[in-house]
Amino acid sequence: MQRIHVIDSHTGGEPTRVVVAGGPDLGSGSLAERRDRFRRTHDQFRSAVVNEPRGSDVMVGALLCEPVDPDCVAGVIFFNNVGYLGMCGHGAIGVAVTLAHLDRLGEASRQCRLETPVGIVGFAMDGPNRVTIENVASYRFREQVTIAVPDIGPVTGDIAWGGNWFFLVHDHTLTLHVSRAEALTEYAWRIRQALTAQGITGAAGAEIDHIELTGPPVDPANDARNFVLCPGKAYDRSPCGTGTSANLACLMAAGRLRPGQVWRQEGIVGSVFAGKVRIEHGNIIPSITGEAFVTANSHLIIDHRDPFGHGVPT
Repeated sequence: MQRIHVIDSHTGGEPTRVVVAGGPDLGSGSLAERRDRFRRTHDQFRSAVVNEPRGSDVMVGALLCEPVDPDCVAGVIFFNNVGYLGMCGHGAIGVAVTLAHLDRLGEASRQCRLETPVGIVGFAMDGPNRVTIENVASYRFREQVTIAVPDIGPVTGDIAWGGNWFFLVHDHTLTLHVSRAEALTEYAWRIRQALTAQGITGAAGAEIDHIELTGPPVDPANDARNFVLCPGKAYDRSPCGTGTSANLACLMAAGRLRPGQVWRQEGIVGSVFAGKVRIEHGNIIPSITGEAFVTANSHLIIDHRDPFGHGVPT
């Protein structure tokens, strides 16, 4: 029997499962190198942790690792039902609350650093459940890209980086409500497939694996609402931290946002992230504030006699 110590949380409704102990030995090197080693040699572990029968398509995993930078409280590799993520905003908030739950932050909880495969993410605890993360530098890569989407027609959006690659669609006629999740998923998935088929990518040929639809908020106290389709075809229940970062970068590039101005972003289930940016050496540095709550502290058990011990194939 293999036992894996995990702590589950949710950030704005989106779950994170942090692997505290019992994970694979990924050796040394950068977090990006260890993520690649994880992918090559331990992918069964990823599937066992987040896929059925223990998890679901919505679950995001976070493997705690020793950081390279000694000033970081931890390193983390994020993964989901189909693969690995560069960064995960809701997941970073969940990791912060989990580390606080484990009493691993001590007096440093007001100003911490978390190492990820795409760079250092800062975070501060604003209470037991409220966290502000400072993400990696984000930017709009291409503006107003029009693609032909089968059965839909021309769709225009921006390509942006917020720790993951996004295609952001602002001009559409869809209602962004959770009751319309199935139709929104199908619309966004067709866009994702069209981007791949037409060879449209992020920088250096990177796959655009997140689709973000934006629209007006339901609550007038907020600025916008979004629907984000993640790489494994599950939609983000939270407003998506990297997606909000990408959107803030586009708003800055379009002159619709000032440094320090707060942008309140609703997710599809109504949870809210508060975002703002600062400029450092010409780079857009977003910060995102949200809430996470611990939901379980448990051990996963892998019985190697179990034909689905390493997850149900997706």
